[in-house]
Amino acid sequence: MFDIDDSCVLWANAAAIDVWQAATLRELRARDMKSDMSASVAKRLRQYQEDFERTNISFTELWTIYPGGRPTTLHVRYSGVRLRNGRMAMLCEALGEPSETPETLRSAEALLHTQMMISLYTEDGLLLYENPAARHTREPNDRSLSARYADQNDFVQLSKTLSRDGESRRIVRIRTTHGVRWHEVTARRCRDAVTGSPACLVSEVDLTDLKETEERARFLAYHDVLTGLPNRTSAMRDFPMRLEAALLAAERVAIMFLDLDYFKTINDSLGHSVGDEVLIEVADRLKKVVGRSGAVARLGGDEFLIMARSGKRSDRFERTAQAILSAFAKPLKISGRTLTISPSIGISVFPDDGSSIDALMRHSDLALYKAKEDGRNCFRYFTKSLQERAQVRIDLESDIRRALHNQEFELFFQPRVSTKTLQIVGAEALIRWRHPLRGLIMPSEFIPLCEETNMINQLGDWVLEVAIERQVSWRRKGYPLSISANLSPRQLRSRDVIAKLAAVMERTGCAPGDIELEITESTIMESGQGPDGIISQLKNLGVRLAIDDFGTGYSNLAYLQNFPISCLKIDRSFIAELTRNDAIAEFIISMCRLMDIHVVAEGVETLEQLNWLRARGCQEFQGHYFGSAVPAAEFERLLELQHALPKETAIPVADCQPVKAGHS
Repeated sequence: MFDIDDSCVLWANAAAIDVWQAATLRELRARDMKSDMSASVAKRLRQYQEDFERTNISFTELWTIYPGGRPTTLHVRYSGVRLRNGRMAMLCEALGEPSETPETLRSAEALLHTQMMISLYTEDGLLLYENPAARHTREPNDRSLSARYADQNDFVQLSKTLSRDGESRRIVRIRTTHGVRWHEVTARRCRDAVTGSPACLVSEVDLTDLKETEERARFLAYHDVLTGLPNRTSAMRDFPMRLEAALLAAERVAIMFLDLDYFKTINDSLGHSVGDEVLIEVADRLKKVVGRSGAVARLGGDEFLIMARSGKRSDRFERTAQAILSAFAKPLKISGRTLTISPSIGISVFPDDGSSIDALMRHSDLALYKAKEDGRNCFRYFTKSLQERAQVRIDLESDIRRALHNQEFELFFQPRVSTKTLQIVGAEALIRWRHPLRGLIMPSEFIPLCEETNMINQLGDWVLEVAIERQVSWRRKGYPLSISANLSPRQLRSRDVIAKLAAVMERTGCAPGDIELEITESTIMESGQGPDGIISQLKNLGVRLAIDDFGTGYSNLAYLQNFPISCLKIDRSFIAELTRNDAIAEFIISMCRLMDIHVVAEGVETLEQLNWLRARGCQEFQGHYFGSAVPAAEFERLLELQHALPKETAIPVADCQPVKAGHS
């Protein structure tokens, strides 16, 4: 008699004591049968106990025990015995040693321990046999094969295939003691070895974990992990089908391209975790506005794609776009902060603006760009003019790349002149483009596009290299002057700008102090002032730094003293207003004198402006009054002319009429 709960023998007759190779009953009862019991055996014993609790059942099985580590196989009949304390124990009666072959014994052991669920059913689908693994998963009342199927259509298909082919293999949903699970079920027609009647042998493998992993992978392939929205892949797969449905229904569809205004500022200032929370809230608000009649997808970053159907109302799109803007008028509560964000939206309409999702997305992107231009926090529709402008932009970008390859760019030099002596003391290098068809193109037409692309780095590197080479050449000819050149924000963010500058200077023999790099106020503020910052590295390189167009950015002289600035260039707008409002320019010059910063006035066009600047201590000026930017050869002739004049012939500024360099 075996205590299933405590895994020990309660009583045994002499024959059982001998089978277990025990000296006495006491010694047998003291053994802990659980110490070397496999998990499969323990599970099987629990199944026995459950069956005994439910019905007055007994059954016979081939069983192998291991007294002293040696296998002993017996035919054993099992039946339940209720103990005095109410617990269910088991009476085990050995009916004799089996005559089966070793292969039979081993197969019986394999059926006991395998995790594969194996069952035998009658031709009518009634249970005849199940191994422990199958018994462990079967609901007690599901003793028919059909009852185990969660979807009866799967059972019908199995039965048809089994009747036709003799076997069937399908992955189906099965009702188990652990709920509905995915099983790979293989069924074969056979005969019952006891009665010889037709039967069905079923083997099952639980694939739920694999199936759920596949479903998760499929979800991730078509959905954004952060927001749960469909992703770009999903949109490109599903939106075309929605367009076809709208076409059949004679409905118009809007494709709305949305991104968040200044979202980068949130990520940079508050961190990406806050940015992620913002995107989650944005996704929720968009889903509420669009509802089930449309669709929302996240393309990446802060970009979202929205599809809205108009039905029979032509004003539906505008109402939807306005509803989206209104939804974001309410501030967001994120991590204890109150944030206000706004979206910009570009809209293209199917089929008016395109018949494919690719074309509609391109056109809504152009409309989004227009919304950004018009002040953000608004929506704009696609128009043909936007497409034409985009084509001009594409053509210009292609032309710029060709110009870089064909060396169509040229440096012009504008004199920087001493206010005291009217001598040329420096030059600003300014780029021009000699287009083979359009002639000379000013930088305002191509620099903004270069700034938006990585072309500005290649162009900026070329400017610095040519300017440095020209400075060295003029110095060797006896014209010692400094050269200044603009450094773009993208160049400042480039990791190798310092190395490139150092390499050019070493190759040409240029003294770093003869080169001045002009940087805008906003750029220098964004670059930081740490010991490893780009500004500190430029200082360590020995080049001089100038603030260009001062007064158009932060205009914070007190803050600028934290940076190694050697020169400040007053923006031409202040010089032009000297006759009406000279207070700002006078204040800038006074502050620079106190901070020992060199001052250059830009855009000087009259003698009155020059006299005013000289009287207040501004050291240098640039502008049409002396000369515009000219090609290198023409600038060199100015240097030759200046060099030929005796130094003692300098004339007081108030009486002078300088030689003009000409306007180009």
